[in-house]
Amino acid sequence: MVETHDPIQELLIAARRAQILDAAATVFAEKGFHRATVKDIARVAGIADGTIYTYFSSKTDVLLGLLNRLNESTERQEQFALGSEQDFRAFFIAYLRQRMSLLWSNAEVFRVLLSEMLVNVELRELYYQQVIMPTFKVAEQYFQAQREEGHLRKIDVPLTVRAIASTFLGLLTTQLLGDQEIAERWEELPEVLVTLMFDGLKPGEDTTHDRGQ
Repeated sequence: MVETHDPIQELLIAARRAQILDAAATVFAEKGFHRATVKDIARVAGIADGTIYTYFSSKTDVLLGLLNRLNESTERQEQFALGSEQDFRAFFIAYLRQRMSLLWSNAEVFRVLLSEMLVNVELRELYYQQVIMPTFKVAEQYFQAQREEGHLRKIDVPLTVRAIASTFLGLLTTQLLGDQEIAERWEELPEVLVTLMFDGLKPGEDTTHDRGQ
């Protein structure tokens, strides 16, 4: 992996990594992980095969790079920091909408990545340790701060974070299974999820867009 503290060089490295990841997303979506090769990725990226190894140690490393990008791992800390300065409910709706916009537009890529993680123990462990756990920690810190400031009731923060993340993943998985309601109305889901989290299912003010009413 290339390491440097030169700002211009870092921008060039970031641009090249993004170019490789864009190509990998295309190749993985078309061929799946196992049939795809580094040569395929290099060809789509328009670079020499060996160039990829300057930025990624292996095809698995490229896959982890894609997962990190879909997870927005490097941006997550900043996103939650900005959320601390906003109304909690409004921030969470905007946050979920932004996350869904990214993942739903890359649903086919995520399908390939998810299927690989389910059968590849090494990748699954790497993904959990390098992507999922750091993200959970950032979210836990945010929820804990919101609870201490009185914006949330006393909750089990670690379990709450995992329940929300799992609900989000479950919705995407349900869409990948062919559910048209989610596929066609995903833009409404952030408000639905936040309403469930904040208001529950008890009778009250109707803030959803129920097509059946």
